[in-house]
Amino acid sequence: MSKSNLIKGTLVLTLAGLATRVIGFFYRIFLSNTMGAEVLGIYQLVFPVYGICFTIFASGIQTAISTLVAAELGKKHYKNISKILKVGLFMSVSLALFLSFVIYRYSDFVATNILREPACISSVRLLAYVFPFCGVTACINGYYYGLKKAGVPATTQLFEQIIRVIAVYFLAGYFGKGDMKVTSELAVLGLVIGEIASELYNIASLFCTKTPKELSKLAKIDNSRSESAVTRPLIKMTIPLTANRLLISILHSVEAILIPTMLKKYGLSSAEALKIFGILNGMTIPFIMFPSAITNSLAVLLLPTISEAQSSNNNEMIRKSTSLSIKYSILIGILSAGLFIGFGQELGNLIFHNKYAGSLLMTLAWLCPFLYITTTLSSIINGLGLAHLTFLNNVFGLTIRILIIVFVVPKTGMNGYLISLLVSQLAITAFDGFVVMKQIKPPFNAMDFIAKPSIIVALCSYILFRIYELMSPAKGGLVMLLGFCFLLCVAYTVLLSITKAVSLKEFK
Repeated sequence: MSKSNLIKGTLVLTLAGLATRVIGFFYRIFLSNTMGAEVLGIYQLVFPVYGICFTIFASGIQTAISTLVAAELGKKHYKNISKILKVGLFMSVSLALFLSFVIYRYSDFVATNILREPACISSVRLLAYVFPFCGVTACINGYYYGLKKAGVPATTQLFEQIIRVIAVYFLAGYFGKGDMKVTSELAVLGLVIGEIASELYNIASLFCTKTPKELSKLAKIDNSRSESAVTRPLIKMTIPLTANRLLISILHSVEAILIPTMLKKYGLSSAEALKIFGILNGMTIPFIMFPSAITNSLAVLLLPTISEAQSSNNNEMIRKSTSLSIKYSILIGILSAGLFIGFGQELGNLIFHNKYAGSLLMTLAWLCPFLYITTTLSSIINGLGLAHLTFLNNVFGLTIRILIIVFVVPKTGMNGYLISLLVSQLAITAFDGFVVMKQIKPPFNAMDFIAKPSIIVALCSYILFRIYELMSPAKGGLVMLLGFCFLLCVAYTVLLSITKAVSLKEFK
């Protein structure tokens, strides 16, 4: 995949990702206003279960499909591509059906003894229905990522979000009738409806694009393998990927479950702890991760790109793609940090009507550069076939975070958790950066990558916020605030171009 194609694919996924997050952004506001912070916290507790199960039946399989399809494409073994998808689908759906049965059957135990919140029982039971549909969607998306056809996954992502939001909006209005607990359950039901819709769209896309048939016609030599021969490398790649991600997912889930528990030890009531957890995971962190639509899109396409370039020994392509990806991940991270530090308090006040959400936005803003660059670095390392290194690093970082949560949060409260986030993320980013620099040695200009952007965003953020204060002494409306945020983005981009920190030649 050429550098320009990488950028085009990233733009397609980014536009869909941004549109999805804009819709999700207003959806979060709707949920926070409809449920309240405490019930939103209960709703968020079911996602560790979803995350662990998704890792088992889809996450590793999707990456394996993407990587193997890209490798077969690079070797021009076109007839094996559709077989990889078929085998992956069988593996994923089989695991998903088994997990659906287990979670549904033991939903009481999961909610009461693992999540430690009996109010989650019905939501966990509803969640069990979504697994098979998620498995199909994940496999087909991985197949298209491997083919470098980002359009279908991008549309699927957007379509699923639209259907989910519409379903929950109408269901909550018709059945919820102000009952916050019912609205929480309907939000989980909306997730199921959205995944069913996206699965149907994905299946229809396979019949419309007919990519395997078209590629097979290009094959000059019959290099096709039997499905059993395709199964072995798929399983061989899937097992370590799934095992690695499963452990990481479990650690993430332990972290999510520990936060309310440790906040209670700090002296907060159950309602207060769930409220803070709801504000953190339901409001602040989704906001912080909003700009990562770009870096996530880049990471998704980087893995098969680097895998394909490595299979053809195109080291120069690896170096250039890596350098470009690192640079723009850092640039986006620095811009996001400046935006949230400057306007975070106002964004929290005006959007969520919650001062604490605004304070958390300003505090977590410092994480943005490290969060976004880590996503890119991890994808590069995985594309090089060194997934075990990202696994070890993530386990190390999450272990640090959990230890700080257990020993520091009961004494310092939420400040201890914020410290754990910063320390663990710094450790993960530093290690990933060391591995990439050692393996690839991409060009890295600290002046253009870090110094200029940091100075520009600091000045622009300060000046624009002071102007905003002068123009809006009574803390004006949301439209004005978003307008100033947009001006910051424009000024940052223009000044980077003027100082030649960004050049259009990089995209050619």
